Amino acid sequence: MDLDTLRFAKFGLLDEAITDWTTLISKLEDLKRDADDGLRAQANKANWAGSNATVSKAFIGKTAGEFADAHTQATSIRNILRDTRNELQSFQKQLEDAIERGLKKNLTVVSTGDGGFTVTMNIHPDRAAKGATVPDHTPQDVTGLRDEIQKILNEATQSDTTASTVLKALVDQSKLGFSDAGYKDRDSAAAALKEADDLAKIAKKNPEDLTVKEFDLLAVGLKKYANDDLFAERFATNLGGKGTLEFWADLNRPMINPELMHERRDQMDDLQKHLGLTLATASQSDTAAMESWKRDVVNFADKPLEKNGGMPFGGQVMSNLMRWGDYDDKFLNEYGNKLVAAEKKVTHNGTHGAWQPMGVDPQLNHTGTDSGWDPMTGFFKALANSPDAATEFFGDTFVTKDEDHDFKVEGKDERRSLSNFEYFFEERDWPHDYDKDREESIAGRNNLAMALEAATTGHPAGEMPTADLAPHSEAQAKLMSAIVASVEEDPKRLTDHAHMSDSMGQIASEYLPDINRAIADDPHGNTDLLFPLAGAQAELDHKDVTAFLITVGQSPDGYAAVEVGQKAYMADLMDYHLNPDLPADQRYPHSAQETIETITRRSGEVSGSLAIGMQEAVLGPAAKEAKEFSDSVAQQKNAWSGAIGTGIGVGVSFIATPVGGAVASGVAGTVSGMVLEHIFQQSETDVLTEASRNAGDLWEKSRDLSAEHGQRAAIDAAKVHGLPHPDKAADWALTGRDNGFNDAATNAKGMADHLTTEVPAA
Repeated sequence: MDLDTLRFAKFGLLDEAITDWTTLISKLEDLKRDADDGLRAQANKANWAGSNATVSKAFIGKTAGEFADAHTQATSIRNILRDTRNELQSFQKQLEDAIERGLKKNLTVVSTGDGGFTVTMNIHPDRAAKGATVPDHTPQDVTGLRDEIQKILNEATQSDTTASTVLKALVDQSKLGFSDAGYKDRDSAAAALKEADDLAKIAKKNPEDLTVKEFDLLAVGLKKYANDDLFAERFATNLGGKGTLEFWADLNRPMINPELMHERRDQMDDLQKHLGLTLATASQSDTAAMESWKRDVVNFADKPLEKNGGMPFGGQVMSNLMRWGDYDDKFLNEYGNKLVAAEKKVTHNGTHGAWQPMGVDPQLNHTGTDSGWDPMTGFFKALANSPDAATEFFGDTFVTKDEDHDFKVEGKDERRSLSNFEYFFEERDWPHDYDKDREESIAGRNNLAMALEAATTGHPAGEMPTADLAPHSEAQAKLMSAIVASVEEDPKRLTDHAHMSDSMGQIASEYLPDINRAIADDPHGNTDLLFPLAGAQAELDHKDVTAFLITVGQSPDGYAAVEVGQKAYMADLMDYHLNPDLPADQRYPHSAQETIETITRRSGEVSGSLAIGMQEAVLGPAAKEAKEFSDSVAQQKNAWSGAIGTGIGVGVSFIATPVGGAVASGVAGTVSGMVLEHIFQQSETDVLTEASRNAGDLWEKSRDLSAEHGQRAAIDAAKVHGLPHPDKAADWALTGRDNGFNDAATNAKGMADHLTTEVPAA
């Protein structure tokens, strides 16, 4: 910025722009509030059906989110403009003051017309008016004024230039819609970009020359700015796609920098995490440079980084940086396709294993769970955080007979293709890997289960569903059906890998309407009214559901997820169906007695099937302790405590039906809250532990707990909704419980060859 530009700058237009942006922010705040409190809130109460359940509701949620992002981006732009205006006005005032002080020493500042300026004598003593005294000045005064003016102009230029840079970077982040990057002023945005440039220079260094101080700067900077949109995009694109992969691969080569590793090896896990989070943030950017970065990373996913063709592949490196954060879905799908191409290449279409760590390979993962040599392990963790990408990935084809004429799958040779789900869940020859304690690593299959949890539920693994979540789509429901059928076909797919069952249990807990419909065996009756759901229904066979529940029930965490979920679901169903204000077209057309008996019968069958699984785990070869199950139930109750009375715990498919409207109205929430609080206050530890070594006692105690929960739900719902003789409701619930546990025992006989303990008598 030259002298005259700053000296004579008028800020009226900038003032107007700031005022306009402030007005826009206010309007966007109103729109955001209306979207959250009106559009989104009503969407969560609405009776969605058909495609509306999965398309329109999701669109409304996305639209409401766009208003929030628009508000954030507008606020950032206003803040940067306002901060820059204030800074330039301050620099203008400093310039005027400096010029004024110069005049007092008979010095003036004059523009040279080419962007420069000069400090000269204002009035020569020979030309001064007669009798006038001209102030004296020294050469130091001239130099001092010149340097002061130049410093002011440099700082003004920096302010103006960085404002332009950050505003352009901010707007470029998203081609469609708005960026959610928020900055309180120009300085914070400019500092993020400068830090990105500085750290990228360090990361580009030869790792042999990297100092401990530079390592620390990288570690601290990435941790601080991992979620900063401008920083992440600039850092990643400065490195480039291949450069990013080479940075992590080279830093992890054996003996690359012994001194550094001696000092900082125990901090490599944090560096890996925050580098991964930074790249996840960057992947959400739509800038041209970032699109180029994504293409490079995808292109190297199935190729070695080294020209001589040696390991690692780019995918082995990148997957280990994907274990944290939310990566862009489109990028994940394109990357996943290339990883599958790499898998097919090194396994010859899945006919043998690969990715086996050799002990002298770079340690690409520092979490302690595995070596990181299998690229699918980290990629599945990324999918666990990105539900939409996960759903698409597992539905894609792994191999077809047209690609591999020798392609055969045991018992399923008639299939023309093998999906990614079928290959990775059923057929893959997993590499033998080890954790930091030299124990067999479970990370690969565990992350696969978490990715399946995200793919079927629509939310990141490990989280509970919320009212904003759309009901299940056709693709999600189809995958759920495939999981249940696959486990029935070979329960060892779970029992040999029990660490997968917590995710399987969570999946089941969010498909309880589908499960209850399946075990009702009522294709032409009114079961659909008794167990309403929105969105797509998972098509499940009764025998498959029985086998699945018994198998999941053998894991304490899987057992707890379904058992607690079913109790919450039962309480909400009681509340919903006994409400006299329920519209006639949504009402189960039977008496209160039949309604209560049928609900508790289905709930009893679910609990009974789980109890058979628990019995197998406690008294069978696994020899688990009953206390493990009761402890897991207690932990699951804590996880659900925030959902008491909200209707959230029963799963999105249930929320999004008319039941959701009842729950959201507050009536259902009151009753369900009372029931669930009573259930959750109970301790099952002593009850189950006392019976832990006797099959009959385990079965009987499970029946007792189910009766207590069902009767409590029926009594409280009957009282609140004014049914006469609420004590009769308890008798009806007991009858339903008895029938349900008998159903569970009878149906389990059909899969008794999978069990080592005797199925209880019906």
